[in-house]
This record gives sequence, C-alpha cells and structure tokens, in this order.
Amino acid sequence: MPVPMGEAEVIDQLRRAERERDLYRRLLQLGRESSVAPLIRSALQALVEAAGARHGYLEIDDTLDDDARPQSISFGYSEEEVDGVRRMVSEGIVSEALLSGEVVQTRSAMEDPRFKGRVSVRASQIEAVLCAPIQGVRARGVVYLQGSAERTGFSDEARALVEAFAHFLGPIADRILFEQRRIFEGDPTQALRGGLRCEAVVGRSPALARVLSDVAAAAPLDIHVLLTGDSGTGKTLLARVIHESGPRAGKPFVELNCAAFPQDLLENELFGHEQGAFSGAVRTMCGKVEAADGGTLFLDEIGELAPTSQAKLLQLLHSGVYYRLGGNQERRSSARIVAATNTDLERAVAEGRFRQDLLYRLQVLPIRVPSLSERREDLRDLVDRFVEIASERHGLAKLRVSPRGLAAIEAAEWPGNIRQLEHVVTAGIVRATSARTPHVTEEHLFPHEALGQADPSESLGFQEATRGFQRGLLERTLRESNWSVTEAARRLDIHRSYAYKLVDAFGLGRDRRS
Repeated sequence: MPVPMGEAEVIDQLRRAERERDLYRRLLQLGRESSVAPLIRSALQALVEAAGARHGYLEIDDTLDDDARPQSISFGYSEEEVDGVRRMVSEGIVSEALLSGEVVQTRSAMEDPRFKGRVSVRASQIEAVLCAPIQGVRARGVVYLQGSAERTGFSDEARALVEAFAHFLGPIADRILFEQRRIFEGDPTQALRGGLRCEAVVGRSPALARVLSDVAAAAPLDIHVLLTGDSGTGKTLLARVIHESGPRAGKPFVELNCAAFPQDLLENELFGHEQGAFSGAVRTMCGKVEAADGGTLFLDEIGELAPTSQAKLLQLLHSGVYYRLGGNQERRSSARIVAATNTDLERAVAEGRFRQDLLYRLQVLPIRVPSLSERREDLRDLVDRFVEIASERHGLAKLRVSPRGLAAIEAAEWPGNIRQLEHVVTAGIVRATSARTPHVTEEHLFPHEALGQADPSESLGFQEATRGFQRGLLERTLRESNWSVTEAARRLDIHRSYAYKLVDAFGLGRDRRS
C-alpha cells in the first residue's frame, strides 16, 4: 500500500515540476534564436537558475570560422577565473566530459580520485561540479556549472535537467549555424563585412563583393584612393566606409563637392583664406584641407577642378604643404585624400583638362563602383532599406511594395542608379500613404507611365520612354517566337529570368495579342 506523501514533499515536488516546466519553456524560446550569442546567454542563465549553481560557463564552437575562438559566456566568474575555466577545456574536468561525451558530476573535485591530482583543480580549489557536453552533428561545446547552493552538491534532478538541456542545445546550435552558413555562402559580401564598418552598404551581389574587397584592401593603408563610377552609385558612402574602417576612424571626415562651387570659390573652400585676401575677406577662414587634418578629405567630382587648383592639390599630395589664399605662410596637413569622379579622367588627361601627374597621385588604388544595372540582385534589398528609411524620416507607415511594383522596379532601367531608385521608392510611399492603400503599387512608383499606352502628344521622360520601347520590343519578339519566353530571351540576348520579370512587369500574355 503506497505511503502518503507529506506536505513538505508535495511542495518540493511541485517546485521541482515548476522548475522543469520553466526550463523547457526557456528551451522552446531558445529554438527561436537566429544567432549564437543570444542563444548561449539565455541558455546559461536558465541552466544556472535550474541547477542552483554559483558559477557557470557555457561554450559553443562556431564552425563558420575554423580559426575563430569558440563563443562563450560566463556567470559569477572574474576575468582571471574565466581564463582558468577555459584552460580546463583542454585539461581537467571539462576535457573529461568532452572526451567521454558523458556528464561529469562530483560533490568535490578536490576529493574526487579522478580529478584531485589535476593542477587546475588544486589551484582553483574546486568543489561541486556539474559538466555536460553539448553534442550536435559533432561535439559542439560544453556547459560547466560549479559551486552548488546545496551542501551535498548538485542533485540528481539538477543533473537530469542540465543533461537534457545540453542534449537539446546541440541541435539548436546546429540549426543556427547551418542557417548562418547558408546565408554566408549565398552572400559573397558576408566574408568581407566583418572587417569593415559598412552596415549602411546594402546588397549581396558579386559586383558589390568585388567593390568591398577593394575597399577592405584600401581601408587600413594610408594611401590616397580614387573612386570611379556613374553618378548615384554610392561613391560617397564607400568613401566614408574607407575612412571609418581604417586607422583614421574617429578623426574628421570632411566632404567637398568640386562641382558645387565656381572655381574662384572652390579654391577658397579647399584651402581657406587670410583676412584681407580679397574684397569681403573680413576674417581668416580655414579651408577643408585644414579641417580634415589627421582625417580624410573626400573630394567628389574631382574632375571639375581647375588647372590652378589641380596644381595646388598636387603640391599637397606630394609634400603635405599648402597655402591659404592671400597668405605666404607654409601650412601642413596630413589629410588622406579620397577622390571620386563620374568622368573619364584618362580621357581628360589626353584632352589636356586634367594633370596626368595628379591622376597618378590620386589613383594609387583606383576602385570602380558598379552601376545598379550591374548589381540587379541587390534591387529588392535596396527597396526594403529605402522603404524603412523613408518611413522613419517622414513619419509614414511602413508599407510594402506590391509584387507587381517590385517586378516593375526590376524591369526598369536606372540611369540615375541608387540615388534615382531611392527617390522613386520614397515618392511611391508618399503617394501610397496619401491614397491610403495597403501597398506601394506600380502606379505609385511610376505614375506618369502607362506601359506603352501613354499619349504620344505628351513628352515622356527617359524612364517612361525606355520602358515603353522595352514593352513594344518584347511583345513583338514574343509574338514572333510563338510566345516562348525562352526563345524571346535568346533572340533579345537577355537572361531568361530577366525576360520573365519583364513579362510580369508589363502584364504581357497570349490573351493580349491583337
């Protein structure tokens, strides 16, 4: 006949059940994590609480980088004590758990015959220990708990909970790391981003990866850089990435658009002037060169510099010396020059409009920034970012772009590149918000365009005219190809996937034949 339980025992069992329930709830929450760092932080907190430990250490090996140190977190240890625990990964109690694949439990490591002879155990005066390996597709890590709140050491209940928890942690870590590797391998820019401060650079195309590779090579070196590429491709952003990812980060980053000033004012902006240098110079003014001393001077549209300014800039690059307008005192600046242009400087040299020696000084490491047409894989990521920026900047609802809207964006030509795309998306959000529609549609993005049905008496913009031509050409080719998209793509010498995007964007189909 079963003996009835006492009230204290019932309460104890209820508390044990609550702890077990709470622990498994935490485990379910951990399953939703998408990176290792929050996983190990939450897991260690749950394990320490469940086992009643005074100290804890959890380590998970991140196989994305074979040379990287495993990710770890500790509880209740000083930095020096954590180093001691890490040493025990290769010797002592932790290595025993990892090698055997079994939980190691002891009331006192100082008295346990298995461990009392270990130097690390004697040096740290280790008593109660509970150590469980974390197993995934292979040995993934370890959880190490030390110093039980109970005099008798860690209970069998605590051991069972920690063992079960560690058993489930392995597959969760595997899932996170597998997903990270999938993203990593599908994004050639990911391997480069770790060494750059380029959070604002959006995209994952091979063309962008090549640019970031050049930027990563240039950033740590104290050399001048020339960024080339069409207007609106993001040269200013990359100049800032070069600055913030190098040794001059934290120092001034000064911008000057050489096309924004008349030549007489441009030289003044660049080098500054002394009081009385010209009519109206009532006080001394420092220029951008002086303001950027020790940091980076970004000269946009460098091809617009007049010959006299080119000569003075060459002197600065050669010797670090310059003079304010109206002054004869030699001044020095250690500013690093990052220049940008959308013109062909080689041609400008051949035509005598740009100094060859200045070009040689500037393009120590030339970096060509691709146009948006070369990185169409990045269009959707860019649209998402511009939707977010526009919504926050103007206090608008964060609307999604409709599938037809995205198809129209992917089919469009973007002669103004990223800058033009941002303006179109922002205007589309404003129109959609005003119309109180749940999505940003094609009509919001391209309101003056009727996909080939525009009134010919109206003057079309470049974008509208281009898309009208594209639609007519594609529709004629589809008819001639018996509506085979593959054959039409071959005849037009475009990729089949791009042809399908154009078909969707223009709403073409057999039922539209006339």
